[in-house]
Amino acid sequence: MPNNNFELFKIKMKSEQLPEIVVDNFKYYYNQLINGESGMLAESEILPVENLESLENLSDNYQDQGNAVLQKSVLIKLNGGLGTSMGLSEAKSLLKIKNEFTFLDIIAKQTEYSKTPLVLMNSFNTQKKSLELLNKYSQLKSNIPLDFLQHKIPKICAETYKPISYSENSELEWCPPGHGEIYTALVTSGMLRTLLENNIEYAFISNSDNLGAAIDLKILGYVSQNNFPFLMEVADRTEADKKGGHLAKLSNGQLILREAAQCPENDINDFQNIQKHKYFNTNNIWINLKALKKLMEENNNILGLPMIVNKKTVNPREPKSAKVFQLETAMGSAISTIKSATALVVPRTRFAPVKTTEDLLAVRSDNYILTEDFRVVVNPERKLKPLKISLDSNYYKLVDDLDNRIPNPPSLVQCEELTIKGNFKFGSNIKIVGKVKLENLKEIQEIIRENTTIQ
Repeated sequence: MPNNNFELFKIKMKSEQLPEIVVDNFKYYYNQLINGESGMLAESEILPVENLESLENLSDNYQDQGNAVLQKSVLIKLNGGLGTSMGLSEAKSLLKIKNEFTFLDIIAKQTEYSKTPLVLMNSFNTQKKSLELLNKYSQLKSNIPLDFLQHKIPKICAETYKPISYSENSELEWCPPGHGEIYTALVTSGMLRTLLENNIEYAFISNSDNLGAAIDLKILGYVSQNNFPFLMEVADRTEADKKGGHLAKLSNGQLILREAAQCPENDINDFQNIQKHKYFNTNNIWINLKALKKLMEENNNILGLPMIVNKKTVNPREPKSAKVFQLETAMGSAISTIKSATALVVPRTRFAPVKTTEDLLAVRSDNYILTEDFRVVVNPERKLKPLKISLDSNYYKLVDDLDNRIPNPPSLVQCEELTIKGNFKFGSNIKIVGKVKLENLKEIQEIIRENTTIQ
């Protein structure tokens, strides 16, 4: 067993004025790591989930109940991500995605429409510019602050189990603790207390890049009427989702979430079996805030979410830099620690994240429309299967590349599949129909002239 060097971490965390609760939570997981716990969840420990309630089968009465408690609800968006995989260096939610609107513009306008308060969980990297953008929405100002901050925790040297030191860039000695930290941050920031003081009892929490995650009155009514402390929206897994986490249950019936990092190598086939493990977590979560406050108080503010050990290098851009452990938790994993927590099957439309430039191109095109209540939905004129886009990562992986080469998104509402290999530049008013593959093997950029239809 490695030496327990927790005191060194405590000193480091205290020097950054991190709250006692954050230090205690880190200690909880660090001790697990020292004791040889890997955070793994073997297939033999879980069962598949059957017979979940689904949104489409819920009674319309829940809609009325949702309407009745809407003024007791808040929309919380996880807004700590930078979108580095698409070449962004600021909050991903500041990216323009539809008709000159950013993610945050659309979220602000949704809350304007539903008249619910909006709160962001920011990181230090995203706070300033996100709040600057929201300044123009004066109706968002209320007794409830617009944001609270997630904390940072130290990376652990994989060799010594001591705090890692990286003189080239000391910022890289720290990492976010995963979005499971939201429960701690709600307490330390005072946000949980403020929400309850303002008679807010229900929180709908989702990722800021999930365009499908608007407040649904029927789900809100279902949560309220049944007094659920926690509800996770899940959707049917497809082949495209098989590498991501799935819902399962323990022998006592308690639901549990298994992420890819928690799956032992010899269980990968079962993990990726979408007929066996049918549902994935959309990361759309509904919380009863009174129940959360009680639960946190009873557990000394340590929910004991399952640990995820991420093995990385201290500098993610330097594969030869020192190996580290990053201890994380997932927000949805609270489903395994909260008694009476439940899950609801929702349609795929409630899970529409923008993770790649392919997703971004699809959303910017006429394949999606912006509704009156500012939801981004698939164009009702589309009569085909879901659109498939594959872009050459040498030319289109980063947002700047996409903006330079496809400044005006083509019409894709009649497109089944679009594959682009090589360097193309799109003019305006281009229409793609059916299955199209564009290939340019030359070094010189090929121009697609304006007003062209390709089929």
